[in-house]
Amino acid sequence: MSLYEKICNGEEKIALIGLGYVGMPIAVAFAKKAKVIGFDISKQKIGCYKNGIDPTEEVGNEIIMNTSVEFTSDDTRLKEAKFHIVAVPTPINSDKTPNLSPVEGASKIVGRNLTKGSIVVYESTVYPGVTEDICIPILEKESGLKCGRDFKVGYSPERINPGDKVHRLENITKIVSGVDQEALEEIALVYELVIAAGVHRVSNIKTAEAAKVVENSQRDINIAFMNELAMVFDRMNIDTQEVIQAMNTKWNALGFTPGLVGGHCIGIDPYYFIYQAEKLGYHSQIIAAGRKINDSIGGFIADATIKQLVLAGKAPKNSKIVILGLTFKENCPDTRNSKVKDIITKLKEYEISPIVVDPWVDPAVVKKEYNIDVITLDETENADCIILAVAHNEFKKLTWKKLNTMYKKNLGIKERILIDIKGLRNRKEVDALGYRYWRL
Repeated sequence: MSLYEKICNGEEKIALIGLGYVGMPIAVAFAKKAKVIGFDISKQKIGCYKNGIDPTEEVGNEIIMNTSVEFTSDDTRLKEAKFHIVAVPTPINSDKTPNLSPVEGASKIVGRNLTKGSIVVYESTVYPGVTEDICIPILEKESGLKCGRDFKVGYSPERINPGDKVHRLENITKIVSGVDQEALEEIALVYELVIAAGVHRVSNIKTAEAAKVVENSQRDINIAFMNELAMVFDRMNIDTQEVIQAMNTKWNALGFTPGLVGGHCIGIDPYYFIYQAEKLGYHSQIIAAGRKINDSIGGFIADATIKQLVLAGKAPKNSKIVILGLTFKENCPDTRNSKVKDIITKLKEYEISPIVVDPWVDPAVVKKEYNIDVITLDETENADCIILAVAHNEFKKLTWKKLNTMYKKNLGIKERILIDIKGLRNRKEVDALGYRYWRL
């Protein structure tokens, strides 16, 4: 009987290693079809899950409360499982090189609890070669077993989009790969239990690793192009959003817009490609240039804000700036690699400490990790300038009446500066009201 059949029959378990924005939805989905162990090294996170609290807000408290996933921070329980899915983050170091310590650490944990006949599948984004050149040797060393003979390995890149309630795990095609044909078929069958959109088999692990890095690098480059246009159009006094609206009337327009590019995927994955390419003697030109542009956009927005303050006759240093949004994307509590922080950092160079509002984050966590104080919308007042940085639903619904209560009461309408990074407001409407308005 195959491992897939044993999983279906409840004779063997699936283990998820890493219960964040990616691992948790996978664990919950598989728990509807099989026995699942959910492991994370964070006892605090496991405590939340056991109490029916979903800190990621990806699946919701009610689902967490009712799922059959066995949550644990005891790695020895991984011995009970035969199919392991590693879904830990793969960040970058301060010098933009890959930080593989989380995936290496996860490999050590899985390795020392690995049993014969197991399959280990990595979902963490890496550059081509990491699974076979780094992860498998760790698994073999820790377990004393031999890959291909005693256990199998595969790679299936995560494609979950945090905060996206439309493109979910189940309806996104899953790329799968394995060390050999037997592993590939077994892995494909297991994922087909929960992936309604089906799986796409590729011939080898490196191809699957490359596909993940490339799909995010492609998006990064396209956004970089729009960001470069925005910076140039700003000098030409041309409204970039109006140009995009006109361009998008053509059938083959790609629909990209300028903006902050952060998060744990698009703002990081291209560096994995750049790193490996340079190790092989090739200096990336297009991808590296795109990264340079996108990493500079926060500073550009901060400088544009300062310019608007000066044009309004205000002393920037004495002005109160309120930033609406801190997370890397809308309707999501994830602040990892948020480029809103770049705006804050740049403003602090002008000795300005902006006020931050974000209903999606835990203020205590943000204070501890980033030393940023977060207040509520109702506490916001006496602003000279408001920056709409993240398109949370709460900010989209803000009425002009509510916005006006957030500015200083003695400010004339033309002195009220509104910086709209996400293009949430209608330009004609804003101009008719008389605000000093700038958008990316």
